[in-house]
Amino acid sequence: MMKTPAFWSRRGATAIALLPLTLLWRAASAVKEATARPYKSAIPVVCVGNLTAGGTGKTPLVGWLADRMSERGWRPAILTRGYGGSAAGPLWVDTAEHDAGLCGDEPLMLADGRAVMVARDRAAGARAIASNGAFNLIIMDDGMQNPTLQRTLTVGVFDGGSGIGNGLLIPAGPLRTPFASGLDQLDMAVINGEDETALRPRIASKLPVFDAALRPEAGVIEALADTPLLAFAGIGRPARFFAGIESLGGEIAKKLSFADHHPYSQQDLAQIQEDAQRHGADMITTQKDWMRLPADWRARVAMLPVSVDMDDETGFLDSLEGRLAAAGHGNRADG
Repeated sequence: MMKTPAFWSRRGATAIALLPLTLLWRAASAVKEATARPYKSAIPVVCVGNLTAGGTGKTPLVGWLADRMSERGWRPAILTRGYGGSAAGPLWVDTAEHDAGLCGDEPLMLADGRAVMVARDRAAGARAIASNGAFNLIIMDDGMQNPTLQRTLTVGVFDGGSGIGNGLLIPAGPLRTPFASGLDQLDMAVINGEDETALRPRIASKLPVFDAALRPEAGVIEALADTPLLAFAGIGRPARFFAGIESLGGEIAKKLSFADHHPYSQQDLAQIQEDAQRHGADMITTQKDWMRLPADWRARVAMLPVSVDMDDETGFLDSLEGRLAAAGHGNRADG
């Protein structure tokens, strides 16, 4: 778990110095793909992934997609690795019994009214979902770089603010795979937020691109309108969380950024509370971070959920269903 390095946004001296190490990353990825024997699930698998490390808004899109596909008559289950949790799975997430230490923060967030399976072995997770008999669609959160499970189609998610950064591979840049070959693995793409890096035309020449935005819940900030806020976040892009608060008129007295999936220690929490008291501020965090807080802390910290706003929702879902049909999965009642 690490913060997104600032040098990933530009091709400076540090990025150039790390270029030789990108060859090791490519070699390791090539070996993994060459030795994998992907399992083909009995029901279709829609992977929602990204070509870059760092936050793109992928997980909220997974929840949104599960809800929208349910409305269209599908019976989806979400498959996720459960990053940050101790459970290897396969494990159905139960929000009444499980915590982030067991299954990870994102599965808990997704499991609000949805069926979520945690499995480090994606193939084992897909088998468990299919054998349950209640589902006819798997929506996999991440997993583009995991070759153990065959994907029916893949939706790539990009952050509009950061795009693909400096365009270099890890560790010199944020890309997990070369951009051109990564696009070849995608069937559709979503850009979350305003396209500040002119990424859209580069993608649109190869595949359909849809625009989306993550909308923070305005009512939460309205309820805190007269109070300064201490905002803290351990997500891929904390700046997006802070900007969301300010876009709704929230007054942030202090911003604290942590690494993605950061496990908050008692020392961390004591410091956060001390800073809040010093600024006379109420504490607020993301839904994902809130899931990682101890139970006795959740009543002290406001949580700001976000919702997905897809510009062309019908077009996106029709396109996705069309691709499922072309792959032989056009009957929503099947399975």
